[in-house]
Amino acid sequence: MTRTFSLTLHVWRQKSAKQAGQFAKYIAANVSEHMSFLEMLDVVNQDLLAKGEDPIAFDHDCREGICGSCGFMVNGDAHGGHRGTTICQLHMRHFKDGEELWLEPWRSAAFPIVKDLAVDRGAFDRIIASGGFVSVPTGSAVDGNAIPVPKTEADLAMDAAACIGCGACVAMCPNSAAQLFTAAKVGHLGLLPQGQPERDRRVLAMVGQMTAEGFGHCTSTGECEAVCPKEIPIAFIARMNRDYLEASVKERPQANRGGSG
Repeated sequence: MTRTFSLTLHVWRQKSAKQAGQFAKYIAANVSEHMSFLEMLDVVNQDLLAKGEDPIAFDHDCREGICGSCGFMVNGDAHGGHRGTTICQLHMRHFKDGEELWLEPWRSAAFPIVKDLAVDRGAFDRIIASGGFVSVPTGSAVDGNAIPVPKTEADLAMDAAACIGCGACVAMCPNSAAQLFTAAKVGHLGLLPQGQPERDRRVLAMVGQMTAEGFGHCTSTGECEAVCPKEIPIAFIARMNRDYLEASVKERPQANRGGSG
C-alpha cells in the first residue's frame, strides 16, 4: 500500500537578485512516498497556480541526476544531504508525515539568484570556456587505439569527468569556493594524452577565471566532497594546485627567475 502524508514547506521566495526575499510557508498535502522531491514541488505548484498564485521557481531538466541543472538546500544540506544523490533523485520515502522542510537556493555571491530557488551558474560556464578544450588536429580520423592511455589514468579522468556542475560544492563550502568543480574540469582533460598541449595554459586560465568570478578560497574543510552527488574526491584539488604551481613557474618571465649570468 502506498504511503501518503503531508509536509510543511518553508520556501525561499525572491523575485530577482535585486529584490529582497523571504521564506513563505506552504502545506504539501497527499504526498506519495514514490514521488521525487521535484515531483512533490510540481504538485505544490499546481495548487498555487489553481489559486492564481505565482509558482515556486526552481532549476531542473533531465530529472535523472545527469544534467546538473537542479539543486538547492533542504534543511541546510545541499541536495537534501543524501550521499551521491541530486535533489531530483531524492524521493519522498525519506521523509515523515508532518515534517517541516526549509528550502533555499545556493548561497554564493558568484551564483546570483534568478528567482526563488533558481540561481545563475553562468560563472561555471565561463570557467569551462576559459580553458576546457583540447587541440584537435585536422585531417582523417585517428585510430582509437593509436594513443595508449594507462588504465589508472583513464579511470581518474572518468572520475573527474563525472562532475555535472550542479554547484553543491560551492553552496556547502563555508567560503563559497569552487576548487572542486574547477579541479574536476582541469583534471579530466589534464590526465589524458590529448589534453597535454594546453595543460599549463588550461590550469592557469581556469583558476584565473575562477578567482575573477569571486569564488572564495579553499581551506580544505571537505564539505564539497561530502555533498558532491558524483562523489568526486578533494584529491583532485591537490592535483590542480600542483599543476598550477608548475605552470606558474614555467610561465614566469626568464628575467625574474634569478640565478647568475
